[in-house]
Amino acid sequence: MYPADLVKPMREDLTKAGFQELHTEAEVDAAMQKKGTTLVVVNSVCGCAAANARPGARISIQNDKRPDNLVTVFAGVDKEATDKARGYMIPFPPSSPSIALFKDGELVHMLERHHIEGRPAEMIAANLTGAFNEFC
Repeated sequence: MYPADLVKPMREDLTKAGFQELHTEAEVDAAMQKKGTTLVVVNSVCGCAAANARPGARISIQNDKRPDNLVTVFAGVDKEATDKARGYMIPFPPSSPSIALFKDGELVHMLERHHIEGRPAEMIAANLTGAFNEFC
């Protein structure tokens, strides 16, 4: 587990953009049962989360079509919530960071770490906005 002071600015990177943090399994289940579209960001302390995933997610939600619900779990911090969210992402293996789009609780689009790492935030955002335009 990472110290709270270390991850605070990393959490705020998404919460200030409108993402709701999920800390428990029950919160994840409640979020996944909402109707409409839900974007789930598995946040992380790694460099590709800071340089690519979080900025890409923030840029993507400026799109005209965007998910109804924006949520995030933090790998290495909120273990139970992260494990529960990853359970909804099966058959994809656990990956940090990662970004998943759900429609009425069904996984419809997934970005794993290998889709994020080494790609600019604008490319991540373009990938996500394409999915938003299709599913939202």
